[in-house]
Amino acid sequence: MVKKLDILIIRSFLGPFIVTFFVSLFVLVMQFFWLYMDELLGKGFSVWIILQLLFFMSSTMVPLALPLGILLASIMTFGSMGESFELVAIKSSGISLLRVMKPLVVVISFVAIGAFFFNNNVIPRANLRAFSLLYDLRNAKMSFNIRPGVFNSEIPGYTIKVGSKSDDGATVHNIIIYERGPYGGNARVVLAESGAVSPSPDGKFLIFRLRNGWRYQEGSDVNNPNSGPHATQTRMHFARYDKIIDLSALKLSRSNEDLFKGGYQMMNVRQLRDDIAQIRKTKQHDIKLSEANFAPYLPVYSKTDIGKNFRHRLDEINSQPAENFGPSFMGYVPDSVRGKALDATIANVRNAIQLIGYTANNVSINDDSLVKRQIVLHGKFTLSFACVLLFLIGAPLGAIIRRGGMGMPIVVAIGFFVLYFIMSKAGEEIAKARTMPAWMGMWMSTAMLLPIAIVIVRAARNDAPVFSKEWYFRIWRRLSRHRHPAS
Repeated sequence: MVKKLDILIIRSFLGPFIVTFFVSLFVLVMQFFWLYMDELLGKGFSVWIILQLLFFMSSTMVPLALPLGILLASIMTFGSMGESFELVAIKSSGISLLRVMKPLVVVISFVAIGAFFFNNNVIPRANLRAFSLLYDLRNAKMSFNIRPGVFNSEIPGYTIKVGSKSDDGATVHNIIIYERGPYGGNARVVLAESGAVSPSPDGKFLIFRLRNGWRYQEGSDVNNPNSGPHATQTRMHFARYDKIIDLSALKLSRSNEDLFKGGYQMMNVRQLRDDIAQIRKTKQHDIKLSEANFAPYLPVYSKTDIGKNFRHRLDEINSQPAENFGPSFMGYVPDSVRGKALDATIANVRNAIQLIGYTANNVSINDDSLVKRQIVLHGKFTLSFACVLLFLIGAPLGAIIRRGGMGMPIVVAIGFFVLYFIMSKAGEEIAKARTMPAWMGMWMSTAMLLPIAIVIVRAARNDAPVFSKEWYFRIWRRLSRHRHPAS
């Protein structure tokens, strides 16, 4: 009986979970698409390229969609069971709410373990492909588009203008084509009264079939425009001339993905730990190196042997009677070298300040890099814990709400998820600002939600009418009687 009940509960959960997860993932991906829509559309990219980018970005959105899907599905599942009085029947047979949740706790635990491996192995590769592709798309040139009366310089080496276009979109009039030479300036100029423009069948070239025009060439060698600049100019008339322009510069060129592998978003746990250890070594090396370089300028503050000897000598001098010394140190410096001593002192102080600033800047950069990697490292573990925690909030919450479907459960789930998301981002920003340790900032949201989960589980076990309006009305009536006792 209990095994059949476990299977029934798991089946009831899997359906809403799959639906809510993919719906949440779709919404998050569309949010990304709308954010970068202006930079992606209008450049002539193929649908396949856009779909590749959305696919890779959808993998990076899983850490947000998975907890939301679990929270929604758990509230909907237990809310439907409460609405149809299935939970009442189960409890009346002696099975507690925690026992009802047990099979789903096992399922969510496996999901959390899978989420960790996905976050550790798949997402770094997806980030590598997504960020490299997004970089190439954002830096790609606009697709070539001829507009009448406007000079177009999108094709490298050419500036093109047409006076007007016919309704068919191919016939153009009053064409001007400037072709820049290897030494700068316009090496060739083509003028034509009319013509037709069309791409080649493979789309690699743009073909202008020009009629009744002139060609102007700088230089004596008409057949070799790269022969160098000359003072002469050649003019040729043509009745028909085909000008072929290479469009390869407008094609999307893919960057080498190895250039992006050094980013911390593209690392797994082992790589992040190795990188963190290396950054700490570099930081300590910079500090020790600055201490060694600092010694010649202000040895009194140095921790090296020079500084120790200098301070030991000062202690010996300070141990002597005060009457052996004058009112100031400069009083013992001869007048002939007093100016040089002051200049040397000022130069040493300036050099020490520059060295301290340089070292402090390097330490700050290393600390920023360290914090970013620690945030990503702890984020791989907080995702798995958040999946279990949000289930422990959603399942008893659904049992308390006793509402199924897409109404009240969605409102409550989104409210808790927004709370979790805001606290997660707040903790991440606090960690980036180095106000608190990275591990504390990344675990802050789950630490704050854990007491809420415990309270909700206890309320569900005791059948607390938290979402019953009659319960609030009774409390209000009691308070009203205490405030206005009968005379």
